[in-house]
Amino acid sequence: MNYDTLISFIFATSALAISPGPDNIYVLMQSISNGKKYGLATVSGLISGCLVHTTLVAFGVSVIIKENEYIYFILKLFGAAYLLYLAYKVYKSDSNLSLNSNHVEKKSIFQLFKQGFLMNVLNPKVSLFFLALFPGFLFSNTLSQITQFYILGILFMAVSFIIFSSIALLAGTISSYMKKHHQVGLFFKWLQIIVFVGITVFILL
Repeated sequence: MNYDTLISFIFATSALAISPGPDNIYVLMQSISNGKKYGLATVSGLISGCLVHTTLVAFGVSVIIKENEYIYFILKLFGAAYLLYLAYKVYKSDSNLSLNSNHVEKKSIFQLFKQGFLMNVLNPKVSLFFLALFPGFLFSNTLSQITQFYILGILFMAVSFIIFSSIALLAGTISSYMKKHHQVGLFFKWLQIIVFVGITVFILL
């Protein structure tokens, strides 16, 4: 078992989870507008949805690996290309972060959990991202591919849950800091680009 690969995966996941994106900004807005427990409900829904994508990718890719190693190599090349595309999209995006909680709709805890879950499950980009990311971080020659994918999925969910929950609990402090320090958006923009390119190099090598 290659623990260095798992550690690299955790660091990459942490950097991506902490970088402002649609999901964690949504969590931040719910926490600011409605309270911390509403932000945590949203987090729980978002993270639960990752289990569905992990299952789809685990069983789908494991079949590909068993069928043809060459096709698996092509899949890894696709993953590298997709991650470079994501890096390019981030590079072209605006680094200014918009935090406007005035029009956040009031919902119950269960509604926010359900919405977070559906936001994640119905977003095909999550499966696509997992498909690009996970195959490059398989870490064992003895464990089955399905088991490894689930371990990676659980690690991804655990790291994301810790970071997203921290965002929900510290929403007021984070919001104030981001409004005072506009350059933080630029920092996170380049952090995402570096992580995406770094993962690409890791997958290819």
